Amino acid sequence: MPIPASSLADLTARLSHPCPVDAASRAAAGRREAGLTKPAGALGRLEDLSAWLAGWQGRPRAEHIRIAVFAGNHGLAAAGVSAYPASVTAQMVANFAAGGAAINALARLLGAELVVVPLALDEPTADIRSHAALDEAAFLAAVAAGAAVLDGPKPDILCVGEMGIGNTSIAAALAAGLFGGDGAAWAGPGTGVSGPALAAKVAAIDAALAHHRAFLGDPLEVARRLGGRELAAILGAVAAARAARVPVVLDGYVATAAAAPLAVLAPGGLDHCVAGHCSAEPAHRRLLERLSLVPLLDLGMRLGEASGAALAAQIIRAAARCHNEMASFSSAGVDRQITP
Repeated sequence: MPIPASSLADLTARLSHPCPVDAASRAAAGRREAGLTKPAGALGRLEDLSAWLAGWQGRPRAEHIRIAVFAGNHGLAAAGVSAYPASVTAQMVANFAAGGAAINALARLLGAELVVVPLALDEPTADIRSHAALDEAAFLAAVAAGAAVLDGPKPDILCVGEMGIGNTSIAAALAAGLFGGDGAAWAGPGTGVSGPALAAKVAAIDAALAHHRAFLGDPLEVARRLGGRELAAILGAVAAARAARVPVVLDGYVATAAAAPLAVLAPGGLDHCVAGHCSAEPAHRRLLERLSLVPLLDLGMRLGEASGAALAAQIIRAAARCHNEMASFSSAGVDRQITP
């Protein structure tokens, strides 16, 4: 595992050289795919998914799915950037524990393991308009907490999501800090704000970018200064999954922004990830394009809590089962396509 790290510089060094894809296993999956009882390419993106899985696992499989939902609170929420109070974060964590949220229903449908990690909910991050969200020790602790969801039996797939009132503002600040642009370019309605409330959200993001402008060239400083505990934990989980060769399904705008520093630190840093869906949050599509991630689903969802990732995991499981369970032309006695 690349973490825990002793310092931000240590973490940067560890994450700058991620392990490569297993090209031989990916090629072997392609050869098997070519011999299955269907016209070449007939399963479309399912074939791409099985090859992607094989490149990280050796042979594609998607039976043991772990869903990790990280929760954190933000000092910026006091600026009125959300339609809900910060108290809702802890209340929703309680709802997860009681089995009453959408992600609980989706996890039951999948037969997936659901892990919910609340991160110091009684200690919101600092207001990023005037302070770094987290000091170095708190940031590294959150990254390590995210990595810990890979402890124990290794899952076939990890889905990552979040809960945190105000965190679409944080995602927008992160995206702007990593890729340029201002609050207006990256902010959206989030929990449903509009008009003056949306203008306040944009202004808060712009104020944060101005305050931290001198540090925007360093992706982990951007994550520490403009992010939050649940976003740092997602970064840690995604990085640890890469080291463990576990493919990752990213949820919506916040989860994608949380993982984005890995792509800035190293070309191909998110090659072990797929985008589960494209959120209704407008800037998510722009961020996915910037990261060259093509979403599996586009259902107008904007819930978070790994809901889009969990839905997409069912498609990934279907891809693996087709690859592993279909007969070949030779074993089924089916004639191959006639080549002119």
